[in-house]
Amino acid sequence: MPTARANGIELHYRFDGPEDGVRLVFTNSLFSRLEMWDAQIDALTGAGYRVLRYDARGHGRSEAPDGPYSIEMLADDLAGLMDAVGWERAHICGLSMGGMVGQMMGTRYPDRVRALILCDTSAYMGAGEVWEPRVQTGLAEGVEGLVESSVTRWFTPESMIRLPDEVEKVRAMIRATPLAGFIGCCRAFQGFDHREANRTITAPTLVIVGEHDPGTPPSHARVIRGAIPGAELEIIEDAAHLTNIEAPERFNAALLDFLARAAAPR
Repeated sequence: MPTARANGIELHYRFDGPEDGVRLVFTNSLFSRLEMWDAQIDALTGAGYRVLRYDARGHGRSEAPDGPYSIEMLADDLAGLMDAVGWERAHICGLSMGGMVGQMMGTRYPDRVRALILCDTSAYMGAGEVWEPRVQTGLAEGVEGLVESSVTRWFTPESMIRLPDEVEKVRAMIRATPLAGFIGCCRAFQGFDHREANRTITAPTLVIVGEHDPGTPPSHARVIRGAIPGAELEIIEDAAHLTNIEAPERFNAALLDFLARAAAPR
């Protein structure tokens, strides 16, 4: 798979779907690779979308420079990748960390965003109380010390039993994440507060959240929806944090319905 120079680093990326299709970017959660969106690809490409996926800075097969990172930096990475592949504008769908990047794209690069889908994310995660203990665990035990605590937050207990292969794939993605990338992104979260800035987003926006998401719960989704003019909210029942993996049919249906309406003449 190809890489591109973007914002000073090499980012690994992949295209799916027809070359002349409507352009959509997926941007990933912490501890993941572009494969986290596998369950969306057939539905999106079958509907005629040209999908760009990539491994974020510090993850997968992209470079993992020492941090700290910032959400502004991660948005600049995405804008640089779009430049490198010749995409001026696109729909942007991000989950968790990717949803923070999406919010930043909506304010930092508004002319490049056709529509936003912000999934299982937050406009503010707290400066230190959430992420500093996880950083310290990573420093003491490596990413292995964060595997089980992450998957048990990201999947409901029922999904842990129902989707053993998917859960194991997520475990493998976590284990493959460089420690520098994890810590760099944690520092980015600690510096992120987009609650007021979101009021300036003008792109059509859908907020998706799992009913049982413990880290970025529906209350966080409602804050985002309330700040962005005209934003819509979709709560996916019986799902936690990785709604696109736990409930792909419902997730894909909500995504496709919204994108069709967002692209319609207004």
